[in-house]
Amino acid sequence: MAELIYNENGRLLFTKEMKREYTILMPQMLPVHFGMFRQLLLLEGYKVDQLNNCGRAVVDEGLKYVHNDTCYPALLVIGQLIDAIKNGGYDPHKVALFITQTGGGCRASNYIHLLRKALEKAGLEFVPVISVSFGLEKNPGFALSLSLIRKLVYGMMYGDIIVNVANQVRPYEVEKGAADRMVSCWQDKLIDLFRRGRGMSRRQMRRYFDEICADFAAIPVAGEPKVRVGVVGEIYVKFSSLCNNDLEQFLLSEGAEPVVPGLTDFMIFKIYNRVADVELYGGKWIKKALCTVGMKYIEACQRDMIGALERSGRFRAPGTFANLHRMISGYLGDGNKMGEGWLLTAEMLELIHSGTPNIVCAQPFGCLPNHIVGKGMLRKIKDDYPMSNVVAIDYDPGATRINQENRIKLMLANARQTAARQESRDKNETPVPAAV
Repeated sequence: MAELIYNENGRLLFTKEMKREYTILMPQMLPVHFGMFRQLLLLEGYKVDQLNNCGRAVVDEGLKYVHNDTCYPALLVIGQLIDAIKNGGYDPHKVALFITQTGGGCRASNYIHLLRKALEKAGLEFVPVISVSFGLEKNPGFALSLSLIRKLVYGMMYGDIIVNVANQVRPYEVEKGAADRMVSCWQDKLIDLFRRGRGMSRRQMRRYFDEICADFAAIPVAGEPKVRVGVVGEIYVKFSSLCNNDLEQFLLSEGAEPVVPGLTDFMIFKIYNRVADVELYGGKWIKKALCTVGMKYIEACQRDMIGALERSGRFRAPGTFANLHRMISGYLGDGNKMGEGWLLTAEMLELIHSGTPNIVCAQPFGCLPNHIVGKGMLRKIKDDYPMSNVVAIDYDPGATRINQENRIKLMLANARQTAARQESRDKNETPVPAAV
């Protein structure tokens, strides 16, 4: 058994010996993306398992060790990790835990401390916790090298384009499950490419982007266009089916087409905030320069993805991060960056501009940043875009699924009434004869 080593502050370290012996448990948020992240970490020599345990047991485990006023995503992530250690068949003395740490002014920055406190309460204080962050905590057995970061960026880009095209096909597929099978097919193909050291250059990525679009475009579809519903909000609630009660599946069952902005803009946003910090408050120019280089690289990859979607002739493409930043002018400034910050408002504006005025803003109950840049901006958005149809939904352990779904159904009913009125106006318009 690996020796337990602590740093000068008493924090248990993840050592190089643990890297060889321990299985790292990774909480679930985005199945397609995280499946590829896991494979890339395996190729770096880590033993990683992606958790899929869900249901009431996860919520109850979280409530047992985390105060119920704490951010709901923290409660679920911690509950999922501890439930997996207890009931997932793992040797508790041979597991470590992954958790992200942003370092911002949001409750999410306390997840790692809440997790360690929960492990102590559960009698699992010997389980090391690895902070996935840029230098906030260091461990001898784990490092985000430039090479690994670059590979993870490619994994994120592949995940975003696959989810994007699948969401545009799934509501219209002639054969039920065809889009999901194509998602699995491309996941397997990309993982095989990663194992062979391929797919990890921009030239190769552009090629596979085009192939992904072509394969999804070849899936037979039918039916009239459905009501499109955008999904924005706190990142975990927005993406995690465990947290949002299978929101995308519910929208599909109600005859809607979910439109979910990808992970790439959020990652660029987080890097951009470091640049904005230096410009707003001062700081080291080297920090600004390094962050700018990283941001520009991811933006270039994003443009490659957008180009592939536009070339397909079949799929709608999202805008660039720069376009999102321009949209927020007159609404919020760069200083509004806690949680999802101005990006959340910008995503709502982009959805409205791109023909998706019906939006679910999903947020944890009591999430102050989201109540400001999400719910707090709805009146301003409604004033500027009267056709916008946005509903803010809170998620927490005490919120009932039926209440959440009923509020979304009311939003959908309003969307269909608006569409019907517009269709009626279009039919009743009499063409004006051309002048002779």
